[in-house]
Amino acid sequence: MLQTQINQWLTSNREHGVKLLQKLVQADSIQGNEQQAQKVVIKTLHKIGLKVDVWEPDGNELSKHPDFSSSRQEFIGSPNVVGILKGTGEGRSLILNGHIDVVPEGDLEQWEHAPYSGKIIDGKLYGRGATDMKGGNVSLLLALSALRALGIPLKGDVIFQSVIEEESGGLGTLAAILRGYKADAAIIPEPTNMKIFPKQQGSMWFQIQVKGLSAHGGTRYEGVSAIEKAFLVVEHIRELEKRRNERINDPLYSNIPIPIPINIGKIAGGDWPSSVADRVKLEGRMGISPEESMEEAKHEMESWLLTLKELDPWFNEHPVTLDWFGARWVPGAIDIEHVLVEKLTSCYQKVLGFAPIVEASPWGTDGGLLTKVGFTPTIVFGPGVTEKAHFPNEYIEIDKVFEVAEIIALTIVDWCEVG
Repeated sequence: MLQTQINQWLTSNREHGVKLLQKLVQADSIQGNEQQAQKVVIKTLHKIGLKVDVWEPDGNELSKHPDFSSSRQEFIGSPNVVGILKGTGEGRSLILNGHIDVVPEGDLEQWEHAPYSGKIIDGKLYGRGATDMKGGNVSLLLALSALRALGIPLKGDVIFQSVIEEESGGLGTLAAILRGYKADAAIIPEPTNMKIFPKQQGSMWFQIQVKGLSAHGGTRYEGVSAIEKAFLVVEHIRELEKRRNERINDPLYSNIPIPIPINIGKIAGGDWPSSVADRVKLEGRMGISPEESMEEAKHEMESWLLTLKELDPWFNEHPVTLDWFGARWVPGAIDIEHVLVEKLTSCYQKVLGFAPIVEASPWGTDGGLLTKVGFTPTIVFGPGVTEKAHFPNEYIEIDKVFEVAEIIALTIVDWCEVG
């Protein structure tokens, strides 16, 4: 009966939901430009009838926290937004967390349509942020709208969060946690292809400096090429990646070729074609298992790089230097037997008629912060297309947005209970 009511409400309000998603996608919200999109969210939350909290995070204060990660400390014009649906009491509380920031659109020539067009073709809505993760955010807003419109009272509180800075490390969610927003559990509708992720890897960026000895290119044998030494360093890191992943035997990772990758994403070195390169800089991202701490992962990388001298005596006198910089995402996990996993799985089956795929996330989200800093067990589950996140011609299938909205609405009722 309740499922039918929710489904009918979502069907009759489909046009409204699609327009809301279009508005959010059309509001370019790359880092530092989130305000217009947040205004759309604020207006929607007021319309639903939630208590709304809007604030600009204090970068100076947050930078003192050990899990602070952002390329900036000034957040004027970049507000966090929270909407609170207060329960009648004695029920379980739930955080619904989504980020409003999107990554830059990249090379415009690779887009078939303008990146912020919100154009709809064959049931897909196109635009930067459609899948990562404004589509998921709209699913949450539709779920709350349906429950409010149908007059379903809840015992537990529901806390909707539209946060900034997820793409650069989670400052917005950290700010919400430190403002006091915690709950018995949380759901993040990141683009999981409708899979349920109870575990998510963390990651952090690193920089390695490789030293060489400069010489004229005509007598390169008099020098030591930092570029050639860098090849050895890259291969050595590959071996570390192999060893770290061989330790992972959790079946949730069985469909993921490399559960915790170490990716070298940037190489720069040398300054003249006719000179032997005397310095190379490698920058990369190290994946972190939910079963290890970030400090343990750092220590393993640092210790591993010290063994380079066993491969090449050059590194005995000229060791590489390692620095951790920039973005970082805390790993997180919720017990697969947790009641919220059970209820979300059950509601998924009610709506779609088959069981969901449950596996580990191949990337990090704000769920690690919620779990380990906010002590709020978190599931990642959403309608977006994983393979299209950060890609040109990003899109989301509109039907999936509404399917997730129905699943989330039923899960909220089951979890928070009717008051």
